[in-house]
Amino acid sequence: MLLDMDLGVLPPSLIPSSQSVYVLVFYFVYLAVAGEILPGKVIRGVLLSDGSQLRYRCNGLLALTLLVAILGICAKLGIVSPLVVADRGLELLSATFIFCVLVTLALYVTGRNSSYKSSSLKPHVSGNLVHDWWFGIQLNPQFMSIDLKFFFVRAGMMGWLLINLSILAKSVQDGSLSQSMILYQIFCALYILDYFVHEEYMTSTWDIIAERLGFMLGWWLLHNKVELTVPAIVANCLVFVIGYMVFRGANKQKHIFKKNPKTPIWGKPPVVVGGKLLASGYWGIARHCNYLGDLMLALSFSLPCGISSPVPYFYPIYLLILLIWRERRDEVRCAEKYKEIWAEYLRLVPWRILPYVY
Repeated sequence: MLLDMDLGVLPPSLIPSSQSVYVLVFYFVYLAVAGEILPGKVIRGVLLSDGSQLRYRCNGLLALTLLVAILGICAKLGIVSPLVVADRGLELLSATFIFCVLVTLALYVTGRNSSYKSSSLKPHVSGNLVHDWWFGIQLNPQFMSIDLKFFFVRAGMMGWLLINLSILAKSVQDGSLSQSMILYQIFCALYILDYFVHEEYMTSTWDIIAERLGFMLGWWLLHNKVELTVPAIVANCLVFVIGYMVFRGANKQKHIFKKNPKTPIWGKPPVVVGGKLLASGYWGIARHCNYLGDLMLALSFSLPCGISSPVPYFYPIYLLILLIWRERRDEVRCAEKYKEIWAEYLRLVPWRILPYVY
């Protein structure tokens, strides 16, 4: 898309307009209010190092459904255009980037000045400003009782769907709707909806329990029409289905194991190393089998774009680098935490992500 644009138009389009700021403010305010007032299952997070547990209200599916309904009604009444994201994508991108920088700087300042001793709010300061700003200082910072990490993960997932729906509306209006666009939209929508159906599983993931808080494929299809052959469509669907089974199955097994370590896996009693580490099911195939599923899903989102350009594959390549880096850090953390138990686990499960390869 950028290659087809007049370069003289690019800088103004990156300057956030008042409308893009209003859209962003409305979105975050809605998520904050809906997350607090809408009914939902309250889930206890994992035990932190000080024995405390955070609580999460998992009402994301209801909040997303209500938001889409509100936006649909507003679009029908002419209050807001369904093309607002497709038409003002760069403005919204730059506005979001500025917002993220300001929020992370605020988190850095408040984190350094925090006197809390609890595991979730205790400051972890290395002394390197860039390191502390990038990785974050507090594990679960809060604002007005809102867990910001859980909030922003939810905002990202919902925002992904809203971006896609706006681009879909644009392609329908322009008469450029293709099989590739339909395939991409279906895969992403299923992935996002599944996330919110199983939102409670998020509370036991690495992102929530260990990481501190410190657009692109749809745009490509909107401006580059790609027609896939039937075998290519079938192969793409297989990558998505297998990726989903591995990703969801692995995360579900881990979540259930943490709630009840004696629950059978694939019809058999679980193999547990040192009473702490699961070595059954997907977790007996590779130590981070869920990452394999995530990578296959990311690849399935890019495959509808064809292979004429590497640009649409930025996301799976980025995710591959991110997950390998995260896996390496997780291995170091687990080796320090579990010591000889971890060594035994490595013997039973020698593969990191992809069996017989890595």
